[in-house]
Amino acid sequence: MLKKILMSLMLSLVFVLAACGGSEEDTGSDEGSEEMEENGGEESASGNNLDISATNFEFDQSEYTVEAGEEVTVNLTNEEGTHGIAIDEFDVNMEGEGSTTFTPEEPGEYTIECSVPCGEGHEDMQSTLIVE
Repeated sequence: MLKKILMSLMLSLVFVLAACGGSEEDTGSDEGSEEMEENGGEESASGNNLDISATNFEFDQSEYTVEAGEEVTVNLTNEEGTHGIAIDEFDVNMEGEGSTTFTPEEPGEYTIECSVPCGEGHEDMQSTLIVE
């Protein structure tokens, strides 16, 4: 019985540590870099597409900006580890890479959080969505 409990604990620990420990192949894409520099490190949605890249315990930008009333497509790429995106106010909950759409109607600032428990820095893995 004790052996089974210890084995379960070890497997759980391995799962938690592996969630952020994996890596994806680098695509070498610098798309959006120029726009980010022009906006002082802030990325706007281009053509209603919001490309978010996640590494261990952070998203590639601290802020993303979109227009109110326009449909937004969010594309998540995991550059390092396994992450997801949650924006509670818009019922967005992606667990892993992929795309989703939503339409923000109200201007304001909303928290983007990692939705996949990914290790020690998971609690701090946040960014801000600015709806203008």
